[in-house]
Amino acid sequence: MRFGAAVLRAYEGPFTVEEVVLADGPADGEVLVRIAGCGMCRTDLGVRRSAGRSPLPAVLGHEGAGVVVETGGTGTGLSPGDPVVLSFDSCGHCRNCLGAAPAYCDSFASLNLFGGREERAARFADASGTPLAPRWFGQSSFAEYTLVPARNAVRVDPALPLELLGPLGCGFLTGAGAVLNSFGAGPGDTLVVLGAGAVGLAAVMAAHAAGAVTVAVDRHPGRLALAERFHALPVPATPTGLSDRLLRLTGGGAAYALDTTGAAGPINEALRSLRPTGRLGLVARLHDTLPLGVGTLDRGRTISHICEGDAVPGVLIPRLIALWQAGRFPFDELIRTYPLADINEAEHDCETGRVVKPVLVPDGRRH
Repeated sequence: MRFGAAVLRAYEGPFTVEEVVLADGPADGEVLVRIAGCGMCRTDLGVRRSAGRSPLPAVLGHEGAGVVVETGGTGTGLSPGDPVVLSFDSCGHCRNCLGAAPAYCDSFASLNLFGGREERAARFADASGTPLAPRWFGQSSFAEYTLVPARNAVRVDPALPLELLGPLGCGFLTGAGAVLNSFGAGPGDTLVVLGAGAVGLAAVMAAHAAGAVTVAVDRHPGRLALAERFHALPVPATPTGLSDRLLRLTGGGAAYALDTTGAAGPINEALRSLRPTGRLGLVARLHDTLPLGVGTLDRGRTISHICEGDAVPGVLIPRLIALWQAGRFPFDELIRTYPLADINEAEHDCETGRVVKPVLVPDGRRH
């Protein structure tokens, strides 16, 4: 099978949209999906900074949504024509998967970071026959088609705008899940969100839907304006005095804080802004050691990493769609769509902050 896909061939080079070849169809437990839209996530772009740890050339993309074209075997639970949102991969049988914590699957790294099943891992090739690293987060969905484990796919209502739903599988799922699942925030709780990008703004929306009071911190006025539009108190990021302002705004300290920056300074400020027994969640990957200031973990405060919003995708994605339908999670207001052919423009707009969440549409539509 031949179709178009965006291929990254060099860490500092552009994406090239070219013909790729899929050697065979879905194996048992897999489904072939025609992509309607795929969100661009900073995790995709982080491959450029992976210092050779991620093999190239590769097809990236892990916020896909589309329509099932073909199924492998009879146990997928899906049929051709089913609209699906795709999320991260997991084995389904380790202790954490069985305990409804698939984001902490024992095989998460091998299944999501160009690993997968070793015996059938490399089934993509370019037109010259050169193997491409596939199955990025179980998907590699910067493409017209993708082959995924059925476990990754969440069936949704066919009446929904499918091309916009892909980011619910990762970025929006991570921010909203941190609030709704990890923190269990509710009426009367206070939340500080550091970084008003896609993940942070999803957290802001989810907190408002849950009845919590949110303070959003960012250095970009445009992002703060968005956060305020979604009912957060906007606070400009400053190198000093941030925790004092947050303590005042939250009436003596927040119950929860979510850091999306991965930077030591904001993380320490967030810890200082917590009330006793408050919790800080980290969602960004740390690229260096994290020094903590004296007293930041006093009085029962805790810090932990949150992966994929502690979500079971088949549970949280329908919940977020229902909130959106009720007007309480307007994630579509963060999206701008681009034809797949314009992937480099989308990357530029994402990196420069012009767009919160680019979504690539293979059929060439833009809005």
